[in-house]
Amino acid sequence: MSDTASRLDGFGLRSALRWLLGGALIFAGVGHLTTQRTEFQAQVPGWFPIDEDFVVIASGIVEISLGLALIVLARHRVIVGTIVAAFFVVIFPGNIAQWAEGVDAFGLDSDTQRFVRLFFQPVLVVWALYATGAWRAFRAGTWPATTAPAEG
Repeated sequence: MSDTASRLDGFGLRSALRWLLGGALIFAGVGHLTTQRTEFQAQVPGWFPIDEDFVVIASGIVEISLGLALIVLARHRVIVGTIVAAFFVVIFPGNIAQWAEGVDAFGLDSDTQRFVRLFFQPVLVVWALYATGAWRAFRAGTWPATTAPAEG
């Protein structure tokens, strides 16, 4: 593998994607606590037994924490990436509920738009696993390593 390809596949691209995902989580988490609180409440399933405002605040704090962890805890990125991917899986029922219950939020005002959005959640899971080297660690049989396998 050439040096350029190695850098793009390894440190450069993965780090950039990890930082970008971390920034996106921090941005979304701040939105949970401030200007987009009502929009996020629309994603809490009607059947969920916990107050929707509490869920939005708690998930916002979790998102900010995970975003910071992706950026700051690079040494533990494999574990952090796995946790972030699991978080995206855990919150997926909220996206399904928004579609199934026909709730408008984030500009999604049709069943088709809400349905298409469902396909982006798996992309976030794969993004978290790839950008942190967790996917590579699973495949190499080195998970749960506290650090990512050598990249490049």
